[in-house]
Amino acid sequence: MNKKITLAAFLALIAGCIAYILLSEKAVVKKSQEPVPPYPYYNEFVTFQNTRAGVSLSGTLTLPDKKGNFPAVILITGSGAQDRDETVFGHKPFLIIADYLTRKGFAVLRYDDRGTGKSTGHFDAATSMDFATDAESAIAYLKSRKEISPNKIGLIGHSEGGLVAAIAASQSRDVSFVVSLAGPGAIAHEVMALQMELIARAGGVDEQGIAFIRKINSEALEILRNSPDTIALRANLNAYMLPKAKNYPSQMLPPGLKAEQFFKHQINSMCGPWYQYLYNINPAHFFQKVTCPVLALNGSKDLQIDTQQNLPEISKALKEGGNLNGTVKELPNLNHLFQECKTGHPSEYAGIEETFSPKALAMISDWLTVQTRGRNM
Repeated sequence: MNKKITLAAFLALIAGCIAYILLSEKAVVKKSQEPVPPYPYYNEFVTFQNTRAGVSLSGTLTLPDKKGNFPAVILITGSGAQDRDETVFGHKPFLIIADYLTRKGFAVLRYDDRGTGKSTGHFDAATSMDFATDAESAIAYLKSRKEISPNKIGLIGHSEGGLVAAIAASQSRDVSFVVSLAGPGAIAHEVMALQMELIARAGGVDEQGIAFIRKINSEALEILRNSPDTIALRANLNAYMLPKAKNYPSQMLPPGLKAEQFFKHQINSMCGPWYQYLYNINPAHFFQKVTCPVLALNGSKDLQIDTQQNLPEISKALKEGGNLNGTVKELPNLNHLFQECKTGHPSEYAGIEETFSPKALAMISDWLTVQTRGRNM
């Protein structure tokens, strides 16, 4: 599969028939936030093992100094096969976050997803639950390092990574805090449906086109519910979706890709373990079991994980689980990547100079400082 098509589909969480316009390389502008060596902190390339999965994960650990005992955060990427910097459309948001927090006194571990970069394993066969075990392995690794305070290790997850962080925290007492950056809180297929509609409308699709997309997405999900196995699912989706390709709104197609080709990519995704796992879960069930402090942030112009749909569900789930140490905030004018933006449409991502809002970075750092300073967690 073409790498750009895969990235577009995963960034949009592949809501059956969702995509957006990818910008050309010419649209990519200089990213002025990216740090330039030499860094005023210690930078180490590391490898750790997920022994349960037989996966070796490669990453970068940044430490404020070679000596000391520091609170630590582990960065968890969003949907799709991502490298340790979560590189997307010329941006490296995890590089920016790691640099900022390390300068503020935190150790930061970021790593290539399994099967990506220098990490081993098979990404396409993995689910959000599998990625949670990778995060737990990262915690175990940090606990073995003398520079890390073992009772002050937390998770920061972006997009699907916010869900992965909640899964890990729901089943491990070693997680001291969780930061969800545009993570889902509502039922997954409802998130996907709204995401598709918001991006379509912002991309100029008329109401008739939106109604068509809504209908085909809904009926495709019914096929997913009622197909007894993957072979039947693929056959049923092909029979239903491919004849409708000619009516699919052109604004939702990646450049140079015909609708029938795009539908085939989407069908492949829907038949895979990642999609089927995500479709069947409710993130709130995991947040209800999280007992450590949680910070959940979303941008008001996020069209992929809508603030009004998801933040209230996270807040509600934490309270229902008895966790009163949850902070939920909407940040004005930020998109899914936490960039200051005009509309929030993914077609803007590459052309924005800012990689990650300084205000959001400061909010994360301040919250982490409160959670870790002077506490025996």
